[in-house]
Amino acid sequence: MSPSFPRLRWDEPLRALDMLASLWSSTGLPSVSAGAAQAIAVPYRTLFTTLQQLLIGKKVTVRIGDQDVELVVAKLDATLDAQGLAVGQLGEVRVGARDIRWADQHLESAEAVLHNVHIRPGVPPLVIAAPAELSTVLPTTMFDDVLRHAAPEVRGELRDGGRARLSWARQPGLGGVEVDVDVVGKSLRLRPRALVTGRRRWPLPARIPAYQVALPELPHGLMITDVTLAENSVRVSGLLPEWRMELPLKYLEDLITQLSQGALSFTWPSLLWG
Repeated sequence: MSPSFPRLRWDEPLRALDMLASLWSSTGLPSVSAGAAQAIAVPYRTLFTTLQQLLIGKKVTVRIGDQDVELVVAKLDATLDAQGLAVGQLGEVRVGARDIRWADQHLESAEAVLHNVHIRPGVPPLVIAAPAELSTVLPTTMFDDVLRHAAPEVRGELRDGGRARLSWARQPGLGGVEVDVDVVGKSLRLRPRALVTGRRRWPLPARIPAYQVALPELPHGLMITDVTLAENSVRVSGLLPEWRMELPLKYLEDLITQLSQGALSFTWPSLLWG
């Protein structure tokens, strides 16, 4: 089944990574094994190169399930080694998009690095990547929404250097606490670094323990691996152990025909999770 797109709850900025897995699935374009490999490898490689020329820099609308997702294709790279293609291996594939919009939501950018991408022969062929590294840049409004829903009494402000300043929502002018944010296992760790009042800042001892926040369980084995703060954005990274999708060559041929005729709106196949 195609993933759904519910309205964001407090943990939905993290679940946005799961949605992006469908977008990034546009990267399964390798070959198969030995003898018959050339019959499949060559057209897949040609189609991949053609897709690069037709898509990079273009704003497209992708129909995923019952949602239309608009995005600008920023990157579509693969090594396409001839020896690897002959045995069904495409290797590492990188896909990037920016200005991603669906419903009333917006992501600044997203990227996937798919490792060990290969084709498993069949009718239709099955594209497999293991693992897949996913990352996305979220606007500060999403960070504010997460904090407001998780801890309504706390107000957050992103700072340079990978830190956030937390203060009481009712009286933010009283000062606050600067914290470092990182991910350890399945927990988000907030480590206090300094007390701030007005223009004064008092560093805190390094031995002060961090506050652990359990991360939500995400579907399909997706794990959050890193959260990086900047002044105007939050970068969230995740790891998907395995990613599979049916991708008939005929579908790619039809897609390129549409793109060549100027169409920038199309439907993408569903993923096979498991």
